[in-house]
Amino acid sequence: MAGPDENREEHVMLPPRPLAARKGRGAVSNMQGRYEVNGRESFDDGWTHDDGDGEPAPFKTQVTDEFATTLLSRNASPDIPFNVSLNPYRGCEHGCIYCFARPTHSYLGLSPGLDFESRIFAKVNAPDLLRRELSRPSYVPESIAIGVNTDAYQPCEREFDITRRVLEVLNECEHPAAMITKNSLIERDIDLLAPMAQRNQAIAAITLTTLDPEISRTLEPRAAAPARRLRTIRTLAEAGIPVRVSVAPVIPFVTEPELERVLEAAREAGALSAHYVVLRLPWEVNPLFQEWLQAHFPDRAQRVMNRVREMRGGKDYDSDFSQRMHGEGVWADLIRQRFEKAVKRLGMNLTSGRFAELDTSRFRRPLVVPATAGKQSGNAAGQLDLFS
Repeated sequence: MAGPDENREEHVMLPPRPLAARKGRGAVSNMQGRYEVNGRESFDDGWTHDDGDGEPAPFKTQVTDEFATTLLSRNASPDIPFNVSLNPYRGCEHGCIYCFARPTHSYLGLSPGLDFESRIFAKVNAPDLLRRELSRPSYVPESIAIGVNTDAYQPCEREFDITRRVLEVLNECEHPAAMITKNSLIERDIDLLAPMAQRNQAIAAITLTTLDPEISRTLEPRAAAPARRLRTIRTLAEAGIPVRVSVAPVIPFVTEPELERVLEAAREAGALSAHYVVLRLPWEVNPLFQEWLQAHFPDRAQRVMNRVREMRGGKDYDSDFSQRMHGEGVWADLIRQRFEKAVKRLGMNLTSGRFAELDTSRFRRPLVVPATAGKQSGNAAGQLDLFS
């Protein structure tokens, strides 16, 4: 007769599965954010679902309405060419693995990894908030950079139209704006941007990291393909909208060899000026990027990180204002020289200056200003008064 120990099932805790790339996503994990209350650790309990060929199950995108209380963000950073920015969305479905905004999802109690690119928050009241902000007697107009942290033309904008409605307010008030994107959806708003550009009140910056569609597909999986972005540059330029190309980030041994070719292609498409930023790895972006390297470029991962550290004084990242955009040391100087020589040869302008050249003199306050949240829903408010 078998003893009790012989009938007992053994439950063996398996080690976590090796990290694998997810189709259509930049991050390969949903690592814990630094402000999450509960800790978590990955392990394989045998119930992990995949699609049958070893690929992990896809992460579905969820877009949640957010009723924001503030809209315009201000900064005094000496290395950023604008003081005021506006982001219609939190999180970004483009999923760029290098995105410096990923750590902001930690403030929401979410992961800067897969959550950042699949849990999107749409500021549905952004146009009303903007009208109220511009109507304030104390408001002083200056160029607003739109889509700096998270792309204003990411896929869900096709449904929500928040960016377009924001532009309608700015156009009505003759207020200058600088659009920053890597999505061709910006072409939809040419009917607004072209008249603004004629008044010297609009410019566009298109981010172009690589010309290689394979690299782009893993690096920024849901952004427009490189060839499509070049076509967008051409379309905007032909519509009379000044276009700058942002070669950012420059990643050693991944996108860095293409630096000159990217600038040449952008110039041929109609870009008038350019700037670059070397790879930045703040907070959780650092481990997420290194996971991505191991999943997509294991053969050169160590070389990439060694070169990054050489440009960051031996560290993975240095947030000092004087170093964080372009790095330091021999290799950083070499990239700077290559960039400056290529820009000069191509007849492009460096965009190290601020956006002061856009015209703010025509600004006029909005004629229609929506009521604040507390003053809306007049019928409900009246009923409450009746029974108070």
